Amino acid sequence: MTYVAVKGGQEAIEASLKLLEYRKIEQGDQLKISAIEANMKLLVDQVMSEASLYAPNLAARALWQAEGSVEEAVFLLRAYRSTLERMGYSEIIDTSNEMQVQRRISAAFKDIPGGQMLGATYDYMHRLIDFSDEDEHREQVKQLLAEFRPQETEMKTAEIGKYEKVSAYLQDQGILNRLPENNTEPEDMTKKVLEFPTKRSERLQILSRGMAQSLMAFAYSIIRGYGDAHPTVGELRVGTVPVYYTEEQQSEAAYYLGKIEMTEAEMYIPKTIKKNGKEKMEIEIGYGFVYGRNETKAISMGILDYSLEEGNKELPTGDEEFVLYHIDSIESTGFLSHLKLPHYVTFQSKLDSIRKTQERGEE
Repeated sequence: MTYVAVKGGQEAIEASLKLLEYRKIEQGDQLKISAIEANMKLLVDQVMSEASLYAPNLAARALWQAEGSVEEAVFLLRAYRSTLERMGYSEIIDTSNEMQVQRRISAAFKDIPGGQMLGATYDYMHRLIDFSDEDEHREQVKQLLAEFRPQETEMKTAEIGKYEKVSAYLQDQGILNRLPENNTEPEDMTKKVLEFPTKRSERLQILSRGMAQSLMAFAYSIIRGYGDAHPTVGELRVGTVPVYYTEEQQSEAAYYLGKIEMTEAEMYIPKTIKKNGKEKMEIEIGYGFVYGRNETKAISMGILDYSLEEGNKELPTGDEEFVLYHIDSIESTGFLSHLKLPHYVTFQSKLDSIRKTQERGEE
């Protein structure tokens, strides 16, 4: 019986996979991977962030294979990442001096050093569906390319767009309360099991690779009263940063690996503290840093960073076990998906318990 069940099950699985491939193509030609990478950039960025692998083409391929399912694409890309050899760790990136800024705003100040830079964003558009046909769209594309391509080329050759942080202004005034410097090596959470209590470097890694929608939901709950943070966007910036790698044997020779696009958010949270028996207001920072253009996730990460640093376990979003265990895409999807697997034995035991309880009640 066991052999027949396994044999039949394997045939059914193979047929299911063939049917899945057919469903992908039954409506017409498949979307090209290059088109996904070019036209679904924000989706590609989300997959790269949650998979902890900066590889736009592979993220687009994973989305193509997974029919656009983000969690399935993240699973594919993270599985691929686990097969790669680890060469070492890149040098620390200084976003103040090295980020080539494409977008930079502050909700805390009207005027900031260097000025506000709106960049490319959906924030200021009307949410109306575009019903233009393909010919109209192609003409619009030609006009936009003719207008912006020369400007982008000029900006790249000029090497402009590097700005000091807005927080430096508050720090000079003694208003900003920065966390004490910690020069210990950060833990690599891709190579160890999550243990509590965590260090801040561990929490930031888990938040950065967490599911964007989960971070957003938790951060929103903090603002709505299930936390004690009332944040303001001190600075939100999107841009590219260079990545360098130094071999251990050659500490003076740094190799340039390339540029990656990042979103960084510094969230300002006013806090009342006591010093020498007197109450004093200071500003604390929650920090977010993620792959690609992913502003909502970076802001959410900054809010959760502050909430977890405070560590008030009377609030659900101050409990690191509750938050960190429930924001991972693979863990969440995997556990919910396993409910679709056979549970015949355990469910039958529950039915037997119910029947026995009912029989005793009737007696």
